[in-house]
Amino acid sequence: MAQLKASPACSTRATAPSFHTTGHLYHHFWKAKPSSFKELGLRTSVGANKLQVIKAAARSDTEVVSETTKAGGLRGKLNKVVLAYSGGLDTSVIVPWLRENYGCEVVCFTADVGQGIKELEGLEQKAKASGACQLVVKDLKEEFVKDYIFPCLRAGAVYERKYLLGTSMARPVIAKKNHNDNDSGMPWLMLPKKLELMPFPMGVQGKEMIRHVRFELTFFALNPKLNVVAPWREWDITGREDAIEYAKKHSIPVPVTKKSIYSRDRNLWHLSHEGDILEDPSNEPKKDMYMMSVDPEDAPDQAEYVEIGLESGLPVSVNGKSLSPASLLAELNEIGGRHGIGRIDMVENRLVGMKSRGVYETPGGTILFAAARELESLTLDRETIQVKDSLALKYAELVYAGRWFDPLRESMDAFMQKITETTTGSVTLKLYKGSVTVTSRTSPFSLYREDISSFESGQIYDQADAAGFIRLYGLPVRVRAMLEQGI
Repeated sequence: MAQLKASPACSTRATAPSFHTTGHLYHHFWKAKPSSFKELGLRTSVGANKLQVIKAAARSDTEVVSETTKAGGLRGKLNKVVLAYSGGLDTSVIVPWLRENYGCEVVCFTADVGQGIKELEGLEQKAKASGACQLVVKDLKEEFVKDYIFPCLRAGAVYERKYLLGTSMARPVIAKKNHNDNDSGMPWLMLPKKLELMPFPMGVQGKEMIRHVRFELTFFALNPKLNVVAPWREWDITGREDAIEYAKKHSIPVPVTKKSIYSRDRNLWHLSHEGDILEDPSNEPKKDMYMMSVDPEDAPDQAEYVEIGLESGLPVSVNGKSLSPASLLAELNEIGGRHGIGRIDMVENRLVGMKSRGVYETPGGTILFAAARELESLTLDRETIQVKDSLALKYAELVYAGRWFDPLRESMDAFMQKITETTTGSVTLKLYKGSVTVTSRTSPFSLYREDISSFESGQIYDQADAAGFIRLYGLPVRVRAMLEQGI
């Protein structure tokens, strides 16, 4: 197979032979509007190892031309596409694949959701070698934390007892692209005027269908007129090793090797690890795999105390210092990471029914969840906590399944916002070698009354009242026993 000679010029059409990738291609066309996106020529993208869904959103009145079209690629004709580019394996080979198969110009798009500066450096040559003509970067960190992470935190959403939804929460904010200001209420991809109509592709591996489901459901919720094309079903490559071998044959730089094939996804909330030795649930993760946190055994011998301030269920300060949502989370990631906080190793049930093993690092998030739950113990009564916890399970399932814009989740979010109006105060936590221990909690809206709860005598609670209460509360038990004994 001949090697693709990719030109970075946007006006250049691809003419190289066909090849395959491990990604999926969905086409949704989005009309561009004036933008505040920062054009960086050819910089890089979302995490270097993240597999994303190849998506392109297409307006219903846009014609996708067949293979027999004269001017176009092997699969049809598109003018320009925006690729959600990560610099990882699949997106690295997707750029030339798009140009060859659809005869299109490729603009790489990067959503900065806090994957880190190292993930955004040094990939310019890689994008150029792949044939992209431009990179557009959008900083979504504050929006991601404020509008997606914090609502899940307030709801207490945890999937299958452990997973704090790091990847699940990031997909809708990336798909939405932080713009919904046109008259029709339809979201528009915010890019320079010169990019008129373009698809929006992203890449993801076949067995990780949940990731592209999250993207696609967001597109459907925001614009039900979008059409979907999925040529990934026709591709021959069956695994990442095949993709690595193919990329090498075409001189496409990739960030992984056959010897170490972890699939990672990083944002400001967490870092996930999958694949390689983790595919066997009996294997212990290697010590050098972790990147956000130190091994608890190597953490400082001196405990550290951190105070979290919350208002209406949302974090606002760390150790008395008010911070923006993204800055607050970054601060706690640093603090928690050096104490080995927030490591989770779990086998989860994927949307399609299969089980998958993943290891997650969520240092700051683990601290915040502990603080929020503890403050609720002061401000919420028993039945409210029970109802909130039951709804939190469904809330987490909806977010995990990509249904962020589902009316049910939005309705439950309204409940969570109302019920936590008085969850204001501060919680002090002790961090020590991987553990988080609550040492103090205070709130001006606390339902805890020392004068009532004290073991000493009090005027409000009379222990003599207990006798009548127990007789009435235990009446159903007593009546059933009488029936069984023939009394």
